[in-house]
Amino acid sequence: MAPRSHPTARQVRLGTELRRLREAAGLKAREVAGLLNSTSAQISQVELGLSGASEERVRRLAAHYACADRMLIDGLVAMATDRTRGWWEDYRGVLPQTTLDVAEAEHHARFLRETVITYVPGLLQTSDYTHAVLTYVRPELPENEVAQRVEYRMKRRAVIERDTPVPYETVVHEFALRVHVSDRRTSLAQLRFILDKIEAGQARVRVIPVERESFAGADASMLYLGGPVPQLDTALRDAPTGARYIDAPSQLEQLRALFHRVQSASLDPIASRDFIHRLTKELQ
Repeated sequence: MAPRSHPTARQVRLGTELRRLREAAGLKAREVAGLLNSTSAQISQVELGLSGASEERVRRLAAHYACADRMLIDGLVAMATDRTRGWWEDYRGVLPQTTLDVAEAEHHARFLRETVITYVPGLLQTSDYTHAVLTYVRPELPENEVAQRVEYRMKRRAVIERDTPVPYETVVHEFALRVHVSDRRTSLAQLRFILDKIEAGQARVRVIPVERESFAGADASMLYLGGPVPQLDTALRDAPTGARYIDAPSQLEQLRALFHRVQSASLDPIASRDFIHRLTKELQ
């Protein structure tokens, strides 16, 4: 089978984790190839996400690497054998691969935690809000491409709107809630939409008031996605070239700690709901 030309972030992550297990076992790719009657090039392709791996191969690799973490191995097997073709596949060739990877990552997450400072969280945006942001940030995009991206953003909400939603908690700064990305009508509809999601139990929202002291987390925005085991957690942070995926254990630990620091600066969920309700009153 020919190597993949554009592996997804999930496929790359599987390869990364298999490489980490190999390195932890102190084995070279050529040594593993000899054990599996393969080649070092084939092992490298798997570790780069360019080639897939069957359940049998993942379990054999784990055995050779003396990995005894059954939950981690099962998580890797699930990543290797899952053949889900989600709704995001409809946008392949239309939107960048990195954009589609976000929806796939959210679909497979066990939980979602997000901190945002400048914009309303993506999973809670209305179509008018998203449209206003996109046309401001990317004025060069033709309207049909803007419409596709807005549609994609709205479909991402499936993870919190499905029958068994992914638990989702977000901490949002008051600044993001007050900024009028369009007009007052759009802002009011956006705040009411957030309240609807809170009341429906689809989002746990906490607000950081502007007046809160000792908050220096202006660059704390991130999306943290829980895996089947902590080793398979993933975080996304914005970078000049797009979303940056973080999976290094030490960095994930730092981001877990950062989320808790930001969370500790916020109002509790009930006080946050009341805060947002007061903001709606100011716009009426």
